[in-house]
Amino acid sequence: MISEKIPVAGPWITQKEIDYVADAAANGWYENSTEYIQRFEAAFTQYMGVKHAVSLPSCTSAIHLSLLALGIGAGDEVIVPDITWIATAAPITYVGATPVFADIDEKTWCISPESLRECITPKTRAVIPVDLYGNMPCMDEIEKIARNFKLAIIEDAAEAIGSEYKGRKAGSFGDTGVFSFHGSKTMTTGEGGMLLTDNSELYNRCLLLRDHGRQAAGKMFWNLEIAYKYKMSSMQAALGLAQLERINELAEKKRMIFQWYKGELEGHPGITLNYESACTRNTYWMVTAIIDAELGLDKIHLLEQMNEKQVAGRPFFYPLSMLPAYCFSEEARQAQKRNIVSYKISPYGINLPSGFNMDRDKVRYVCDSLISILNL
Repeated sequence: MISEKIPVAGPWITQKEIDYVADAAANGWYENSTEYIQRFEAAFTQYMGVKHAVSLPSCTSAIHLSLLALGIGAGDEVIVPDITWIATAAPITYVGATPVFADIDEKTWCISPESLRECITPKTRAVIPVDLYGNMPCMDEIEKIARNFKLAIIEDAAEAIGSEYKGRKAGSFGDTGVFSFHGSKTMTTGEGGMLLTDNSELYNRCLLLRDHGRQAAGKMFWNLEIAYKYKMSSMQAALGLAQLERINELAEKKRMIFQWYKGELEGHPGITLNYESACTRNTYWMVTAIIDAELGLDKIHLLEQMNEKQVAGRPFFYPLSMLPAYCFSEEARQAQKRNIVSYKISPYGINLPSGFNMDRDKVRYVCDSLISILNL
């Protein structure tokens, strides 16, 4: 038994981050009040290879602004994978539209193109594919379907900074791409998000909507419409800029942590780890284990036993369609019958400790604990 509990997630902060944030706290005021925000957004567009970036307080606000800028509202439907955090779907409700829950692919755990196609109706306006736990779906097929049915794409890359599909970075697909910089993510601003787009019209609309309906170059305190207060602080941007300047190092450490887990768990039947296809570079935000149902241990009981061994973990996301927030809707009831893979995998998946404080010894202890509990 170890002396201190191993946390499930956490950032990697160096002197660079401390120096940038201290400088923003000391000097990021008056004429310098937007310096770090502008630098962060400019660096992000350069890294991602897109035209525009909008720094925001969360990924949720980025999805909300995307939907608003696309004109999606009451009477419209937006398709999301059934397996994701509720933040992907909640903004659909904010704008008065209806979330439709598609099934996931059994290997990638991301939205299934086949299920996406089956869920499309005349009311469908957009799809929000999610790069779950750092992996990416088959974007070729999703883009093809979106073109054929004239659907907007909002790529939820909240968990996938640094991942790639056929050489293109996660978040660079679709009409907009959105990111989270929560403290658990691969790069962090504490709390925060980013919206990316190559569409200048969408970009300008988002700028208006995030600042109480004011035009940046317009008359002071002249609000064109009722909108929102969705901005990032200079100190958050300073932290984000420092993290972004280290993003390759951060992504490689995530991949290394996964390789340690893979090395320890390979050859043990009944455990399936994150998948990486030949055309995808997975940054493994959360190393995840799906336990064979025949072993007779669901995710909650497994996490309880791991906790007794001082190992923190998280349950694989529940299907959105089974949550109390959604489960009584007609769409959710249909999804409960339709989404076989989501309901097959979710009960037996856990996220293993994946924070930047992990080393080989900690990974070995986590794996030994898991193997002993499963009697493998």
